[in-house]
Amino acid sequence: MADLLRGDYKQSDYGKVILPFTVLRRLDCVLEPTKAKVLAEYAAKKKAGLNPDPFLLRASGQSFYNTSDMDLRKLMGDQDHIGQNLYAYVQGFSPAVRDIFERFSFSTQIDKLAKSGLLYLVTEKFAGIDLHPEVVDNHEMGLAFEELIRKFAELSNETAGEHFTPREVIRLMVNLLFVEDDDVLSKPGVVRTIYDPTAGTGGMLSVAGEHLAALNPQARLTMFGQELNDESYAICKADMLIKGQDVANIVAGNTLSEDGHAHAKFDYMLSNPPFGVEWKKVENEVRKEHESQGFNGRFGPGLPRVSDGSLLFLLHLLSKMRPAQDGGSRFGIVHNGSPLFTGGAGSGESEIRRYLMENDLVEAIIGLPTDMFYNTGISTYVWIVSNRKPKARKGKVQLIDASTFWRKMRRSLGSKRKEMTDDQIADVTRLFGGFIEAQLATVLDAEDKEVLQQVVIAGDQAPKAPPGGKVKLAPLSLTFPNEAFGYRAITVERPLYDERGEIVLGIKGKQRGRPQPDASLRDTENVPLAEEVDTYFKREVVPHAPNAWIDEEKTRIGYEIPFNRYFYVFEPPRSLAEIDADLARVISRIKVMIEGLAA
Repeated sequence: MADLLRGDYKQSDYGKVILPFTVLRRLDCVLEPTKAKVLAEYAAKKKAGLNPDPFLLRASGQSFYNTSDMDLRKLMGDQDHIGQNLYAYVQGFSPAVRDIFERFSFSTQIDKLAKSGLLYLVTEKFAGIDLHPEVVDNHEMGLAFEELIRKFAELSNETAGEHFTPREVIRLMVNLLFVEDDDVLSKPGVVRTIYDPTAGTGGMLSVAGEHLAALNPQARLTMFGQELNDESYAICKADMLIKGQDVANIVAGNTLSEDGHAHAKFDYMLSNPPFGVEWKKVENEVRKEHESQGFNGRFGPGLPRVSDGSLLFLLHLLSKMRPAQDGGSRFGIVHNGSPLFTGGAGSGESEIRRYLMENDLVEAIIGLPTDMFYNTGISTYVWIVSNRKPKARKGKVQLIDASTFWRKMRRSLGSKRKEMTDDQIADVTRLFGGFIEAQLATVLDAEDKEVLQQVVIAGDQAPKAPPGGKVKLAPLSLTFPNEAFGYRAITVERPLYDERGEIVLGIKGKQRGRPQPDASLRDTENVPLAEEVDTYFKREVVPHAPNAWIDEEKTRIGYEIPFNRYFYVFEPPRSLAEIDADLARVISRIKVMIEGLAA
């Protein structure tokens, strides 16, 4: 296909042709078995003067149909009129499908290919590919779409990761989302809703559906989503069509400025919003909602800085949670490290974290390996948030450091160089599902090469070291009370002295007779919520500044989650004797090499 397009299209524009033609051929194959039945039904209902739509849907056995006499193979019989026939064929689809091809600007590509003399050749190529679901199932088709998008995004220097999330990350998130509800979800005929406000090509929704179908074939997961990028939206909508979902549930547009599912509530939610992307374009709408609606809107707890809108998507998902008395909700969202700690006490970010912790909404945060995503190599974290925590989790947050759970990929895909194995996903799922504290034992041989990694649950024995080797233990899963992440930011003042060395006293109002603060000596201290401020002040400040005091009016409550601090393991430096021995060995080898070259 690339050979055909080369010259008439830039490499970065290949996707504008290949993606819509792939979708068209897929839909063409899906409708093929019922094509004759649909056409007969269409003719009969038109003759009877009836609205044919519901009858055609029933006849096609899908949530879409096509009333054109054509299909891709029949189009090959009239080379001279391929352009107008192809256009008429696309117009013969039901409205939801026509919208898909409008989002692809497919008519523009038909015209361009026709002018280049390529339309017949390209159509012929796709007509010869069998994409029937019995040959290429929905899962494989989803992977194919993702690979095409990734490839074309790379060629055009776009951010591929904005469009989709690696499959193993989605599998992990879906596992975490459902693991505590396995008993409920395995009941016959259970129906649940799932929503993705940054749906991309629909990968998260698809994997969630596959997972639930494997757990309980009788279960039904109704899918909802919204997507900003037109091509991704078109592919997601096509995928949902083939899966028999109601495509009216997939909405185009910017989730933050135009909520496509206003006032709707969902059982489960998943999202991988863009990392560190500014929200200046939608700032007016977001601020207006925050100021005019407060907690009746989506952004009541606070607004993050304009340079990073990650937490706005989290707030959006919070607003979509069912009330706890109606069964509650659980959602998973991927963030970079910024939402964990950015912003001091009183800032928008801190106030959002405070709202989450004081309302006991965070179940767990899981740190992922670096180099897991196609468009970034930075550290990423999965937040699991719920308003229906099991009893054991009440008032607590679980932190899991899965940053060492990876294997190197045979071939890098963009920035993605690592992937999680099924066993590693199962380990994280087990730690979360069982609310288990654990360590990770890394067994090293005599040359410090890694031999084995093993999860050691509290109370279990760590593996033994091989001869000359050692075992390193590091925290893997920890639990904390919610208040462990909170602190009071106190302002410490020290007196201002005049030229004679005397303390300057206030002369007006409330300050009359009181020592005046020296702004140049002003300092702040963060006091953990679990500790009394006076106790901390007397221990940490008074010994160094006996005449200091706290300005109570400036005290603020803040929350941050210093994830890496909890999992840091200090490794003492090697002894000088060890270093000297290593140097001696290296120097010895170099001498031998030099002597060999001289000889």
